Amino acid sequence: MDRLAEVSATVIGVGAIGRQVALQLASIGTPRIQLIDFDSVDLSNTTTQGYRKHEIGWAKPFATSQAISEIDSTIEVSRVEDRFRPRQEIGNAVFCCVDSITARTAIWRSVKSHAGFWADGRMLGEVLRVLAVTDRDAEAHYASTLFAASEAQQGTCTSRSTVYAASIAAGIMVHQFTRWLRDIPSDADTSVNLLSGEWVVHDDA
Repeated sequence: MDRLAEVSATVIGVGAIGRQVALQLASIGTPRIQLIDFDSVDLSNTTTQGYRKHEIGWAKPFATSQAISEIDSTIEVSRVEDRFRPRQEIGNAVFCCVDSITARTAIWRSVKSHAGFWADGRMLGEVLRVLAVTDRDAEAHYASTLFAASEAQQGTCTSRSTVYAASIAAGIMVHQFTRWLRDIPSDADTSVNLLSGEWVVHDDA
């Protein structure tokens, strides 16, 4: 993909979904990847987020950057070992992988005018939702999915998470990214319920 060479990708939140997104982006040859997260690896992350035992205690952006370098040492990786700040420089493709609707909303407001591609991965147990924004219609639909924190379903985005569910969500996000690269319309809103075997692309998006 010729457009891929021009991409700088930003992954905000390098937890369950975000780590898998970063590794998949590296595997398809994304030349520049920025990782933003304030958290460090703990023992529970080795089973739910795909981190390795020797990475326990490392900052998640650092641990993920090391894994990326094992895939392709030519990839330029930049790390922000902190929360996302509105003044931070970002890439032209942004993958939002945070576990709070409040953080998601604040990030979207900060970056929506700068990102050519935006993907948001949400996960509660084995129910996944991926939203992609590449045009004004999708932007309007995405804004309608942001709501007050008091209305959010109980539990964080990664509660009861499994690494296979995170990998599937990440794969859908990266798939939408590759559609954008190829000028194929992205699916603005995809829901997958692994327990019931349901996969729905919402027509009203």
